[in-house]
Amino acid sequence: MYALTSEHSDEEPESYVKFFLNDRVQRVVSWINNNFLLMQDLEFTNQLNLRFTCLRSQQPLLITMDSSSEVFIKTDDMELAGELIQSLAQFLTLEDLSVTAHFPQETENLTNLLTKVNEYQSVRQQLSADMADNSGLIRNLVVRAEDARLMRDYALMRRWHQDLHALNGELINNYKIRSNNHEELMTCLKQVNQIIQRAGRLRVGRPKTQVINSCRAAIKNNDIDLLIKVIGAGEP
Repeated sequence: MYALTSEHSDEEPESYVKFFLNDRVQRVVSWINNNFLLMQDLEFTNQLNLRFTCLRSQQPLLITMDSSSEVFIKTDDMELAGELIQSLAQFLTLEDLSVTAHFPQETENLTNLLTKVNEYQSVRQQLSADMADNSGLIRNLVVRAEDARLMRDYALMRRWHQDLHALNGELINNYKIRSNNHEELMTCLKQVNQIIQRAGRLRVGRPKTQVINSCRAAIKNNDIDLLIKVIGAGEP
């Protein structure tokens, strides 16, 4: 829950979304009156400059709109910003809405996640190559052990079986490492997808679809700079 506060503070959220509406300030005021628990309804004005405080986290939320119909929603919570935009768009029956977004904490987190993804994928490829090599060696050792048995060279046969046992243990250990690596990779990819979905919900209609598709294309091409640009500007 968010409470309207009249206290002035120099502390403002670092993150924000901004966009233009083809609507009057009064309509946004009506939306706020309908969606926020206020002691009394806001009065219609030519400009809007509201400050809310989250009762749970004490984090600020600022909503402003000037006479040119430029709207700012300032919050460090991207998910909250998306919920507010979706609610406002539904109230105003907007089919499309494009925004400019600035969420440095989210983009830094995304950069770190994608760095981890690249590291996990590199390790995964190396482990897969090692396992393929070991599988070939195991087949070779099985053939050698069988040849030694047929020649009744049991000392050599035991040697090949010992090598086979050691190599099989290494193969099992690599599989466990690869399995853990896969789980960590999937966790990172899930978090990346959640950030992309949150970035998409900052938009409505075609801009939302464009952002999600462009983000996925940037990830496919391993272009982190383009990905961050799309999240911020809404287009490549």
